[in-house]
Amino acid sequence: MDIITGLQNKKDTEAHQLLLQLEKQSSESNTLYEYFDDFINLLKNKSSFVRTRGFRLACAQAQWDVENKIKKNLELILLMLDDEKPTAVRQCLTALHTVVLYKPELCETIIAKLDAMDLSKYKDSMSPLVKKDMEELRKMMD
Repeated sequence: MDIITGLQNKKDTEAHQLLLQLEKQSSESNTLYEYFDDFINLLKNKSSFVRTRGFRLACAQAQWDVENKIKKNLELILLMLDDEKPTAVRQCLTALHTVVLYKPELCETIIAKLDAMDLSKYKDSMSPLVKKDMEELRKMMD
């Protein structure tokens, strides 16, 4: 099975296990960088789970991004921070740590997006958690 199909698997547990494997692989080598555009295409999927997996794997390529693909796709990537599902947004905020680490020149754009985020659409139980994740990301950029 090809990895893009695997990431879209309806069996979320299997797809999540694959995601974790691929994130580990991405931290160790550039072998998945060739799939960057495929990861970006997953951001257009109707499933929040699939979009989040694409986001996380696109961000995981930051250290190998010699062609500045993250910068070229940043607007689309950052749209995920407007997702209706706060758990997806929280995962995306965490994944952005890798981008900030390897692509500090993108911090200004990321900060502008954080400033524009509307947390009022989330339940009172989730808003503070998203806010905490936003603050952690901001600290990395200070």
